[in-house]
Amino acid sequence: MITLTIDGPIAVATLCRPPVNAINDEWVNRLCQVLDEVEQAPQVSVLWIRSAQKVFCAGADLALMHSILASADGRERMIDLTRRMQQVFARLEVLPKVTLAEISGPAMGGGFELALACDLRIVADSARIGLPEAGLGLLPAAGGTQRMTRICGEATARRLILGAELVAGSDAVTLGLAQWSAPAAVLEQTARANVERIAALPARAIAECKACIAVALDGSADGFETELAGSAALLALPETQARVARFLEGRR
Repeated sequence: MITLTIDGPIAVATLCRPPVNAINDEWVNRLCQVLDEVEQAPQVSVLWIRSAQKVFCAGADLALMHSILASADGRERMIDLTRRMQQVFARLEVLPKVTLAEISGPAMGGGFELALACDLRIVADSARIGLPEAGLGLLPAAGGTQRMTRICGEATARRLILGAELVAGSDAVTLGLAQWSAPAAVLEQTARANVERIAALPARAIAECKACIAVALDGSADGFETELAGSAALLALPETQARVARFLEGRR
């Protein structure tokens, strides 16, 4: 369902459940395993999530939903699956690595909620993305309402979620849904360039920066003190000291 390859500082998770990478219990279990492996690989600083299919991820498995909702305990089972999706996407969000979703094709519902849990998103200009659950009488409950509102702002979240609107990848950056868009023909090349550039940065510095951003969003801790603590930890590292020394020598 999801393959994982690790090459030095770059881990690549490839969604590979034909035809549309639909999400079911096994898919959630596999994503948990992938995150376990990435967390336990200290050399990895970037997790790149992409798809082997034409679709990035179409969300929950429709056959599974039909089966669940037809059962006597259907509502409870559906809520349980959604809660598990919330939990694994929350793990992805706080992973102390940079996470990038390469959205090569449609990403809808739970599939786009997966992408929203990543730090960075690059989308093909021809892709269609969004959270259309309201059209089914549902809501994007795997973190979609929360993350889209934080990432895009209230106005855009209201437009897209309340209107069950899918938008083109070419509009994603303007709406705040992604950091980059690119023609489909060069999407992988563009994603790889960004992944490799980030992977060349010191992994510990990336982790500390990500932690500080999380504190800024959460608001429950003193972000300025978090910055000072992170800076002190980084300044104690031989790698940081060497990088700073080289920088200063170059400025003389």
